[in-house]
Amino acid sequence: MRRLLVVLAATALAGIVVAAWGGAASAREAEQATSAQKRPKLPPLPANIKSRGRLNIAVKCDSPPFGYIDVRGRNAGFDVEIARAFARFAFGKSNRVSLTCVTTPAREPVLTSDRVDLVVATFTYTEDRDTRIDFSRPYYKATGRILAPNSAPNNYLAQMAGKTIATTTGSIYDRWMKNCFKDTRVVATDSFTNALLEFRNGRADALMWDDTVLVGVAAVDRNLKLTEDAFLLLPYGIGIKQGNTALKRWVDARLNLMKRRDTFNTILRNNVPTRVFASFQRNILRPNNNFGYTRGDATSQCP
Repeated sequence: MRRLLVVLAATALAGIVVAAWGGAASAREAEQATSAQKRPKLPPLPANIKSRGRLNIAVKCDSPPFGYIDVRGRNAGFDVEIARAFARFAFGKSNRVSLTCVTTPAREPVLTSDRVDLVVATFTYTEDRDTRIDFSRPYYKATGRILAPNSAPNNYLAQMAGKTIATTTGSIYDRWMKNCFKDTRVVATDSFTNALLEFRNGRADALMWDDTVLVGVAAVDRNLKLTEDAFLLLPYGIGIKQGNTALKRWVDARLNLMKRRDTFNTILRNNVPTRVFASFQRNILRPNNNFGYTRGDATSQCP
């Protein structure tokens, strides 16, 4: 009789344990299901790109730290890492992307001619450009700066009359100087490399471009500096062929996901010198850092 009572008690206890475990498992499953329901479904990759099995993306190859060719002959830089992140989102592998080098004036034509799907190449949004192509949400907040010899004045904009300034053809700086600095001669080249050569070879007094690229030049050349002038707060976006709303939704959703995961902070750390890392963090999308595009024609907003 005692043995029977023991067996019955053990059986009851086992039943309680199994029921408790089953209840906990059900609770976990319910929680997971609820969590899955809360996660929004990300827009799908357009069918033509999915069937191709790889992305085609244009990047800069002469604009470190955003896009350049490293010592091993490989594409590298902030924008290049974004392109590879997109490949991982699309196909699970970072190498499922074909990277095409592009100059500043060629960024729109490679999109409109369908040579690439996206342009991730220090592409400043303007309302004028937005009439011909589409842009993703902004992912980086760039600022215009001036690279000059150490002997140059720190407040350079006020003294640009009679000076020759190098920049790139079709850039925001090219148009801004021609609109706002009538007494300044602009030497505009097809690439940043050539603009830098014009400056280094003495055919320009200074070089005007984005802070992110100029800081790298000043960091390795002790004879040069960035002046204190900061102007044209203009975020970068990703160029998309006009009307391709499916691809724009896909890109924007992945940028938002990268923002939530703080991916841009990791990419920034990989691509800028440690000494300037903290000062550039405010320029990237982060969980608590958000920004939009500047509306209006910035090239007509003269100091």
